[in-house]
Amino acid sequence: MNPRRKLLNEAANAIDGDRDTAYGRPENSFATIASLWNTYLDAKMGDLAAHDVAAMMILFKVARVVGSEGTHRDSWMDAAGYAACGHECAETETVE
Repeated sequence: MNPRRKLLNEAANAIDGDRDTAYGRPENSFATIASLWNTYLDAKMGDLAAHDVAAMMILFKVARVVGSEGTHRDSWMDAAGYAACGHECAETETVE
């Protein structure tokens, strides 16, 4: 099986694990997320669309990657899933 397909299949079947062990304390993770989201929102300066939510969720997963030093696979899988959904949202938004 293609490694990308395998990763995406695992993303579809992902389950919750011990987040503190994987990513560190929530207050540290959330502070990183807040910083990334603030930067995104400052650049956006307008109403949010559905694809913006996907982009911000990808940034959430980037913060999780930082907290896990890149070792937690589900963050990479989730980011890929949010990217696919965000692209679909953006395509739909431009059609409407």
